[in-house]
Order: sequence, then structure tokens, then C-alpha cells
Amino acid sequence: MELPKLSDLDVSGKRVIVRMDLDVDDDYTRLEFAEETLDYLVKKMARLIIIGHKGRPEGEKLPELSLASLADVLGGVVGEKVNFFHDTVGYEVEKRAKMLGEGEILLLENLRFEAGEEKNDDAFSKNLASIGEIYINEAFAVSHREHASIVGLPKLLPHASGFRFEKEVENLNKVLENPKRPVVLVIGGIKEDKVEYIKSFIKIADKILVGGRLPILFGEENPDPSKVIMGQLIPDKEDITIHTIERFKEEIAKAGTIVVAGVQGKYEDEGHRQGTLEVFNAIVVSSAFKVAGGGDAEAAITEFGLNDKFDWISVGGGAMLEYLVQGTLPGIDALLNR
Repeated sequence: MELPKLSDLDVSGKRVIVRMDLDVDDDYTRLEFAEETLDYLVKKMARLIIIGHKGRPEGEKLPELSLASLADVLGGVVGEKVNFFHDTVGYEVEKRAKMLGEGEILLLENLRFEAGEEKNDDAFSKNLASIGEIYINEAFAVSHREHASIVGLPKLLPHASGFRFEKEVENLNKVLENPKRPVVLVIGGIKEDKVEYIKSFIKIADKILVGGRLPILFGEENPDPSKVIMGQLIPDKEDITIHTIERFKEEIAKAGTIVVAGVQGKYEDEGHRQGTLEVFNAIVVSSAFKVAGGGDAEAAITEFGLNDKFDWISVGGGAMLEYLVQGTLPGIDALLNR
């Protein structure tokens, strides 16, 4: 897969729309991951327009989901002043964008304040495109969504992937293309959509270790007992049992490639972190190629001080699993004009 590259575009002096993942609370790691792309554009004297979403306002303008507070945070990441504008599309936004000087940065309001974003509305896409000249996708974590800013904009503007986005694809391809076996998926958390990912992942993985609340969602069903090991939970269901920890560690020790998606229990609670901590420690001492993704997994890895022990930490959990199962994402297809 040869994604269109940012370095191949002439961005000097151009109005460049950068779609970022701005759905953050107090952890700004995802913003920092975009630093290389933002720095490059500033040095090229591009006129940056940053767009993104937060939460699920469903077309309503909710003050608590405004992106205004992120202007200073982004300014700290890139080392330049970031100005905020309180709208997303319209005459005033277009006017403000065209006033941008070379190297200046403008952050627009939450995309999901407009219903057209999640509906992938053509008119909304055209209004967004009218404020820029080039589009860059640096939002891998939401590129499994068929939203206007992900799949609509690339149809209307010259486009490329951001540097971090490009590295995401390169590293995840190492799981798909002739991986070192056995391939072990260590999955947990509470999201029901992971049940379907587990079923789909059977064709990729040699073993799937299921913890968190996911064993409850399966009930008595096991889609493939030869590959899927269902964890047992302690009585309050907030962690896996010691027997499960040991069983998981046995499989991890044999692995050639490990994919982590989610946590094994309520790790942020001292009394329920044993499963996640012991499983993650077993992973990092393994010689396997190690990939992790998702907000909870990333937060736990950071809390345990294990960031530099993984070969790659993806910015997205759902997007990572979707890419590994499908071999592409709607946002990638849009960049490839497919």
C-alpha cells in the first residue's frame, strides 16, 4: 500500500487543512503524536487549519465539548501560537482562513457540532473544502469512520497522509504481512464491538486471549476453542483470575507477534490491576514484535512506565483492529481514491 505522502506535496504558502484526533481529555499524547506533521508544515510556511471533533454532540453546539481549550495545548506542542475560531464552516470561517499568514495556525470548532460531519454530507464536505487548498489526514484513530472530514474532503482537495498516519500503516502491516508466529491477540475492555473483532481475528491470530468484561459478553459461546482462550473473572468481575493470568502468560511466552487491544481489568484501581500489570509485564519481556492500541491500553502502558518496551503503540483501538481485520480503512481508501 503506497499512501500519498505529505513530503511529495508543495505546501509552501498553501492553506492546509489537517484533520487531527482531538477527542482528548487530560491526556494529550494523541496531540503530541502529530507534532512531526505540524512542525513540517510550519517550517514550510503553510497556512495551517486544524480540524477535529470531541465527544458525541450529534449536531448540537455543546459548550462542554468545545475545542477552544485545545488551542493553547496545540500551541505548546508545535511551539507556535494557535488561534481558535468558534465555528467550522461558513462565510466568517472562510474569511478568517483566507486571512491566515504564512506559518500561522488556526483551530476550528468541533466538527460534530455540525450534523453534516457524521452524515458525510456532500454540501458540508464542500463547505469544509472551500477554506483550504490541501488536505492532510493525521487522524488514524477515527479513519474507520465514514465521516465528511475523513472520506469527503480527500475527494475535493489534493491530499496525503500525515507522518504519524504513515507510520501507523507501516507498523500494522508487520502484523499482516508474513508476521513472526505465533500471532497472539491479547484483548480486553468492555466494548461490545470487540466481540465481532475477535470472531474476525480468528483468521489472523494463532491464539486470542480474552479478558476484561468480554468473556461475559460471549457467555457460554466460544467461536473457536482451539484458538480462543476465554479468561475467568474474579467474583466482582473487575479483573481476571490468577489462574487466567498464568494461562495467558504461557501463551505470551511462545508468541512471535503480540497485538494488545484493551486492558484485563479495572487497572486504575489498585485492587484490580494485577491482571493487566502481570500480563503487560509478560508481554514486554517477550522477544515478540509487540503492538498495542486503544485509549485504555495506552493509558495503562503509560501508567506502568512501559511505553518504550513496545515496538509500536497505535493511536486507535477500534481503527487498529479494523485495519488488521480488513486490511484497510475508509479513510485510507479515500486517500487512495478508491
